[in-house]
Amino acid sequence: MRALLLYPLFPKSFWSFEKALDLVGRKALLPPLGLITVAAILPREWEFKLVDRNVRSVTEAEWDWAEIVILSGMIVQKGDMLDQIREAKRRKKKVAIGGPYATSFYKELQGEVDYLVLDEGEITLPMFVEAIEKGEESGIFRATEKPDVTSTPIPRYDLLELDAYSEMSVQFSRGCPFQCEFCDIIVLYGRKPRTKTPQQLIAELEYLYELGWRRTIFLVDDNFIGNKRNVKLLLRALQPWMEEKGYPFTFGTEASVDLAQDQELMDLMTACNFGTVFLGIETPDEGSLEVTKKFQNTRDPLSESVHKIISSGIRIMAGFIIGFDGEKSGAGDRVVEFVEKSTIPLALFSMLQALPDTALWHRLEKEGRLIGESGDVNQTTLMNFMPTRSVEEIAREYVEGFWRLYDPQNYLDRTYKHYRILGEAPCHKTPKPRKKKAKKKMEWATIKALLIIFWRQGILRKTRSTFWYYLWEMFRHNRRGVPSYLTVCAQIEHFLEYRQIVKEQIEAQLSAYQARMKEIEAESQVKEQEISAIAS
Repeated sequence: MRALLLYPLFPKSFWSFEKALDLVGRKALLPPLGLITVAAILPREWEFKLVDRNVRSVTEAEWDWAEIVILSGMIVQKGDMLDQIREAKRRKKKVAIGGPYATSFYKELQGEVDYLVLDEGEITLPMFVEAIEKGEESGIFRATEKPDVTSTPIPRYDLLELDAYSEMSVQFSRGCPFQCEFCDIIVLYGRKPRTKTPQQLIAELEYLYELGWRRTIFLVDDNFIGNKRNVKLLLRALQPWMEEKGYPFTFGTEASVDLAQDQELMDLMTACNFGTVFLGIETPDEGSLEVTKKFQNTRDPLSESVHKIISSGIRIMAGFIIGFDGEKSGAGDRVVEFVEKSTIPLALFSMLQALPDTALWHRLEKEGRLIGESGDVNQTTLMNFMPTRSVEEIAREYVEGFWRLYDPQNYLDRTYKHYRILGEAPCHKTPKPRKKKAKKKMEWATIKALLIIFWRQGILRKTRSTFWYYLWEMFRHNRRGVPSYLTVCAQIEHFLEYRQIVKEQIEAQLSAYQARMKEIEAESQVKEQEISAIAS
């Protein structure tokens, strides 16, 4: 069987980083880990070609070659995913689809594709293969349990165009032990974190090492520390491997804020070259955290937890949400103030969305408060339910907050403060022992990126004096952190454009929403008049 693996386009979003990626000559931030894992699970005798449409388009030769087209992606990729399904069907190709979007919205896809391979592929892909071998022309394949990921094979990293990506994706665990009302992770992957073995993950890293990868690896676990015991076992096995290899990778991941409560775990992470963690902080308002059942964020003061993690040598990115039930006016300002006080450079700020099958979705559906579709969910999407305060007020606070967060001066100020704290961390004061290796010449793409940053931020922009002053202070106080610091500084190039997109699209959606509400009100008044006339 000749299978064409297609990964759909992402729209411009918080994470797309087009401008920043272009600076270093990369096409996309992360590769499609799901599809290369699918390729590893499917029969060895099958032939594969993989096209990430964020990197390049499908060629005519690849379309002609394929006997079946297999797609996977997230909700935000819905638009291009549907376009590729239509294109494949126009060419009379069999189409199979799986992944988070298909699993959440499979009813929308029935009749559009031949095979719906839902839930987790370790269980449903063998069902799919069996159906094909029997000659079945269609099918829906579902799992009634969660697979043991210790059986998951090494993903087919060899299918990727490695030079196209800024970072590499690896997965250690699935699932999260918490019960956040708005989260679809626990719906898709359960509340019992399942992990690979340390030897299994190290084998994946060994394979990437052999393929020549030497850049950042992002562990895509939705909560890397969900099973702290197994994570510590992994890190204790990983540290000597990293030392023996000369620390070839820097790691990033996602974790819950209770990471701050475990200094041993943070020390193990920094010993293994973990440099970044994404935290789901959501809001500094404790009342909203309790409403959405994010109790793990209420156990310690959030600002203290953030400072503990930074002071342990781990850079923080964080997610924030506006629009919770019972939220008081000024929530947007409180988010911005918290981000500034906590010195978090990259703050993912969004309006709350009710995702399918989540506890929030079911509650709002029961209350009759769902509106619109749960479609292209990103930072340019108006909320899809009726909140407890006006949508207009929430949208205004959101746009103003996003604009302030990515003001060039504000961004430079907190990025510099963040890296100064990092520079004082014990792990940054003691150099890691490394294998001796030949010095690499600086690549032209890196030199070009530096020149562009210096030109834009050091000469053209009004913040140029701040830029040079902070860079000089970084050389004085945290020289080891300068490359990472400049990388984060460069990301403002993306956000200056993106904050304008957020403003324009939210305002446009808000206008359409207001017009629709007026129509509904007018229709309601007409009905009331008709009822009154009949009654009289």
